[in-house]
Amino acid sequence: MAEAAKLCRPGVVAAYPITPQTHIVEHLAQFVADGELNSEAINVESEHSAASVVLGAENAGVRSFTCTSSQGLLLMGEVVYCIAGMRLPVLMICANRAVSAPINIWNDQQDSIALRDSGWIQLYAENNQEAVDLVIAGYRLGEDQKVMLPVMVCVDGFILTHGMEIVDIPSQEDVDSFLPPYTPPFKLDVNDPMSFGLLGDPSVYMETRYAIHKTFEDVLKKIPQVGSDYEKLTGRDSVRLVEPYKTDDAETIIIAMGSVCGSVKDMVDDARASGEKVGLLKVVTFRPFPKQQVREALKNATHIGVLDKDISLGSDGALYTEVKAAVPDKKVNGFVAGLGGRDITRKTIKSMFQLARKEEKSCTFIDIKPELLWEEFRVS
Repeated sequence: MAEAAKLCRPGVVAAYPITPQTHIVEHLAQFVADGELNSEAINVESEHSAASVVLGAENAGVRSFTCTSSQGLLLMGEVVYCIAGMRLPVLMICANRAVSAPINIWNDQQDSIALRDSGWIQLYAENNQEAVDLVIAGYRLGEDQKVMLPVMVCVDGFILTHGMEIVDIPSQEDVDSFLPPYTPPFKLDVNDPMSFGLLGDPSVYMETRYAIHKTFEDVLKKIPQVGSDYEKLTGRDSVRLVEPYKTDDAETIIIAMGSVCGSVKDMVDDARASGEKVGLLKVVTFRPFPKQQVREALKNATHIGVLDKDISLGSDGALYTEVKAAVPDKKVNGFVAGLGGRDITRKTIKSMFQLARKEEKSCTFIDIKPELLWEEFRVS
């Protein structure tokens, strides 16, 4: 991921160490120290400051990079909203990790889901090859002058950040041909003064939200275009809205995001070998949410299950909520699993396919341990 970011030539890199993100920015700092990357690697005292530094750099017209996880992303929250509101195409890697308390350094997707309404494009990688590709394509997407929005590339902590696998990394020449130098339409300039992030009173504020919302409609069209150009460059179709896997004739489909999709694909293959018509719909782009593509992929499905590695407490999983709204005529069951890094096993996935066939619509926590619950919350 650090190699991918380096190829994009960010002029400013700023991040604060937090598990499991730390070594991404460590590698970038080493590239700067060794003269491999012409950039300012800025040490900061917190994630809030890291976000503020890249906000300032982008305002000055400099391509910027940051990364974080969990509590770090939440500490950035104030500035994360400001970056989107100022239409600054920062690229951030979120190494997804559970949110405290209790303290937990393992993976789920609660952190990025908590910032889903901030105005950032959110892309979820299944594996490290996709992480490389989404970083490079993410800059191209966010910096498009008809978009000008920040991009969050979400990768499952430890599962991807500390996993070792062979990936194809494009050459610097290929990336330079794909990603032009950053030339923002507006920037801070002492010779042409302007201000960013001023007071927006009730007469203008609503239009700023509307503008981002409408731009997201354009982003849904832009991502396939960027993906097509990237596929011509690399031969890989990894920059997309959704990835249907054996869904054409599937009666039961599981929908998920991130690294767990690889495990679900294995189970789909096993089930099909036994004659079951099952499939997977992998959501790559969560914001903006590709409702039309989800509807199309699910049009022939009889039973639908949605796997969330997050929970909107008091409601349902975030992806489940989106899918239900996208296909109101379908029976959809939701499953919350893997919180805090709990293993999502083959047995877990098999049970989801079975539970997806339930007649009632519900959101169910999977693999709960009753003996760990308070007496009044215990389940049979």
